Amino acid sequence: MATAIITGASQGIGACIARRLAKDGFDVAINHYPSDGDKEKALAVAEECRAFGVKAECYAADVSKFDQCEAMVKQVKEDFGTIDALVNNAGITKDKLLARMTEDEYDVVIAVNQKSVFNMTKFVTSVMMKQKHGRIVNVASVAGLYGNPGQMNYSATKAAIIGMTKTTAKEFGKKNITCNAVAPGFIHTPMTDVLSDEIKAKMLDAVALKRYGEPEEIASVVSFLVSDNASYVTGQVIEISGGLAM
Repeated sequence: MATAIITGASQGIGACIARRLAKDGFDVAINHYPSDGDKEKALAVAEECRAFGVKAECYAADVSKFDQCEAMVKQVKEDFGTIDALVNNAGITKDKLLARMTEDEYDVVIAVNQKSVFNMTKFVTSVMMKQKHGRIVNVASVAGLYGNPGQMNYSATKAAIIGMTKTTAKEFGKKNITCNAVAPGFIHTPMTDVLSDEIKAKMLDAVALKRYGEPEEIASVVSFLVSDNASYVTGQVIEISGGLAM
């Protein structure tokens, strides 16, 4: 049985990816932030995954912390035997126009969104190289492709993730490890639910399909990228935005 680690998988897109990979037959290691609220949500996601007949376990770790990632990857390898796929999904926002953004608001987003990809990729590729096989998918964003007002910090991390994806693909291709990124656009999540109708209308006006994407539509592309069907796809950034930039 193949095993996938999904970071930030207690809710939203990460939880949806965990459920989809479980449906595909992956055992899943569900990472969540070390808090009681996140643990409770992660346990619920794990139970949903087990309904597909796979093994699912939860791992509390702040993926912005190098040592916590090292410990988690070691534990997952011990618990599951292999690590065949990694989905770097964990991310936060601290949106504010640059003139008002504090150094702390910039630094924390960089740590969680970008440093976590370095941390997890470093330790997971060590396992994958010995296996001579692996699939890595990084969750970027259209903000990393085109920028977004009020998201200097977030856009910086997502642009960096795209560069990290291509570098990882080049470094590890000879070991049969692929690395790709998905760049979601406006996705229907709790974060978008709280927006005003005026802001929603303005955002959707730029989308060719005139609707928000669903988390399941992100998960389906991730499902393809970690499958054998994508064995000759690496270093790519797949925009999932309903035609935002056409």
